[in-house]
Amino acid sequence: MRRVKWGVLSTSEFARTKLLPALRRCQHVELVAVASRDLTRARAFAAEFGMPRAYGSYDELLADPGVEVVYNPSPNHLHVPWSIKALEAGKHVLCEKPVGLDAAEAQALLDVARRYPRQKIMEAFMYRLHPQWQRAVQIVRAGGVGEPRVVQSLFSYFNEDPGNVRNQAAVGGGALLDIGCYNISLSRLVFAAEPRRVLGLIDTDPRFQTDRISSALLDFGDQTSSFTCATQLQHYQRVHILGAEGRIEIEIPFNAPPDRPCRMWHGRGDQLDEIAFEVCDQYTIEGDALSRAILDDTPVPTPLTDAVANMRTIDAVFASARSGRWVDVDQTPP
Repeated sequence: MRRVKWGVLSTSEFARTKLLPALRRCQHVELVAVASRDLTRARAFAAEFGMPRAYGSYDELLADPGVEVVYNPSPNHLHVPWSIKALEAGKHVLCEKPVGLDAAEAQALLDVARRYPRQKIMEAFMYRLHPQWQRAVQIVRAGGVGEPRVVQSLFSYFNEDPGNVRNQAAVGGGALLDIGCYNISLSRLVFAAEPRRVLGLIDTDPRFQTDRISSALLDFGDQTSSFTCATQLQHYQRVHILGAEGRIEIEIPFNAPPDRPCRMWHGRGDQLDEIAFEVCDQYTIEGDALSRAILDDTPVPTPLTDAVANMRTIDAVFASARSGRWVDVDQTPP
């Protein structure tokens, strides 16, 4: 069974604690290299995960002919520049979300990617590949809630560490880019459409100048999504999908735990069914999904055009919060 050779840009805590342990369990992934601006840290990282090569710069990793896929978990402002460099170096790319700082950056990455059609690139929205979301979408498409009319979601955590990149405006910190991208993405997924206009409300931290509580209303015409995301509220997440004939509630929709079962509920009329899912790691599923797309030369689960569309809605929420008015979302095909 062939494995695709992966290299990792950066030795971030997220990569160390979440992604790399999951990738080690993949059927089609082989971790071969890691790069950091601190060579000592890169060597320690490589030793921890059994990777044979460690580099003291990102450019050295991109020049490694033994690396086929580059995973880019760097801070948000480095997503597009280094993903472009990876494509230009002949690598496939898994780029962490959000794919860029704004839609213009995302479009620039898409434009470059189109010059390299043999190379796969995907935004790392791993939640879409979890069985609970596959089932939720299946229920909606099969009419299990009737016509889906309303999506409501919450995603929050508490972090006041000034050294954390999520609290640094210059590198793309803040709630909306970090986690609000999920709230928007899932709404577009459920409705299989793009919002026409949005209304946003943002509370900005005076110390960090990042949005710490962001809420928005997304108008899809005869369908509506509302959400709140926050970096300074009690840790919580939940999704509700409602139609005239039924509803779906997902207990842990985003950070699905890799060590215990997940649950969702499907209500229809007076009946409420609990649906449990076997233990799985959505990051492992993600790694294998991209690797299989490479091995079989098939489309990635989520195309980069989706990433551009998601960023357009994020941009519109920011613009609405600044103006205090509804803002139309760009509907031009990416």
